[in-house]
Amino acid sequence: MAYPDLQEAASAGTLRQLSPSALTPASISARNASGNTAMHAAAKYGGLPDLPAALVTAEFLALRNDAGYTPLHHAALGGHLDQVPRELLTRQALLQKSNAGYTVFHVAAANGNLGQFAAYLLTDEVFELRTEVGNSVLHEAAENGALDRVPPGKITGKSLAWRNLAGETVIHTAAFNGHLDQIPRSLLTEETLAQKTNGGDTVFHAAAISGHLEQIPGELFSHDSLVAASRSGYTVIHAAAETGQLDRIPRQLLTADLLLTRNDNGDTPLHAAAFAGHLDQVPQELLTGERLASRNYERVTVLQTAIGRGFTDQLPERFRPKPKGAMRRLLHRIGGARLPFSR
Repeated sequence: MAYPDLQEAASAGTLRQLSPSALTPASISARNASGNTAMHAAAKYGGLPDLPAALVTAEFLALRNDAGYTPLHHAALGGHLDQVPRELLTRQALLQKSNAGYTVFHVAAANGNLGQFAAYLLTDEVFELRTEVGNSVLHEAAENGALDRVPPGKITGKSLAWRNLAGETVIHTAAFNGHLDQIPRSLLTEETLAQKTNGGDTVFHAAAISGHLEQIPGELFSHDSLVAASRSGYTVIHAAAETGQLDRIPRQLLTADLLLTRNDNGDTPLHAAAFAGHLDQVPQELLTGERLASRNYERVTVLQTAIGRGFTDQLPERFRPKPKGAMRRLLHRIGGARLPFSR
């Protein structure tokens, strides 16, 4: 039988249907175009028990594909580490890194499979292991929504403050990916949420940018947290206006002065809401003529932005432009730019 068929059988879970003569050291370690072997496929799809015990060895479980991942990485990905003989789950084998610096622990954390390790393997040092971009095991769990499957006691104020190379804490990573709700409420404080990445983004920024402000308890918002600016001048309130989350900010904080905060381009949150079509989230009593006439540094008003973007229906009726008369509609159709004799 050809080696590609062996990999297909491993992926399909039909290894038991093959002749024993097809399962040899040479066939199980033959590589496809990505460098994956049948051992990789068997580990990922739960087929290790279908292989002869003589082939499930430390040597074959250490085979690397082109990205540097071993069958142990693939077992962690598929949730089948429990199929690997316990004596082969050694610290040395689990610490093997892919080309991007991912250990088996990182892959298991990202896929919610840390619970398949014996407790003695999950040391504090393991959780601090870093990938090439500086992600710890907890960063990987936070990014993939698997913090709720991290063993008790590993999520602490200290571990959540670990930073990757971009300066993102574990809490930033959770917020950027919509998983703040997996962090214990007692560990979410104004101080931790105010921590900044290298680019100056707070956790409030991360939640606003990703569309998950509702995951931040209302009592942790403040005027200062909403006007905090990143290094590019992008504030939390601008991000909320742009992503349609003004209605997730406590109403008592949504004041006129907050909505007139300017970024580095002179745009107010009202400009951002008008541009993205979210002026309908601004309380009507705050949409006054004076505020809609606010101009950015290019002299464009909030009113002009809303009209130009086609969101006229979100303006208070008294500020909506009047429909064109019959003569003006006719001139518009025939290409006339002005009324007769106008200059």
